[in-house]
Amino acid sequence: MLVATTWNVAGHRAVETRGEVFGPTVRSRGLFANIGASIRSLFGGEVRFYTNLLEAAREQAVARMVAKAELLGANAVPSMRFDASQLSSFMTEVVAYGTAAVITPAVIPPAGQSNDIAGVANLA
Repeated sequence: MLVATTWNVAGHRAVETRGEVFGPTVRSRGLFANIGASIRSLFGGEVRFYTNLLEAAREQAVARMVAKAELLGANAVPSMRFDASQLSSFMTEVVAYGTAAVITPAVIPPAGQSNDIAGVANLA
């Protein structure tokens, strides 16, 4: 499954749009992790626990989105985006979303030939 943040995939063309797909996940931070992160914030720098939590949430969201796209018979999800929102002081929602599509390699005519119907027919 190809997942891209661009509207178009270089060297491919969309032959069918299967619809929008979402991959939500909700994560909570544990009490001890919050205490550790609070102490770390006193000294500055990266709070690795939160970085790892965010990375895991994004990976799970993408995996869920891809599974839904596969159920629709898609082989790509172009225009993929992330969104996140705080559900409470200790829970965060992360969602990956995009458009499930079927893509195929684009026919690229040899140099000097046009890419119109006649040009493609001459390649056969």
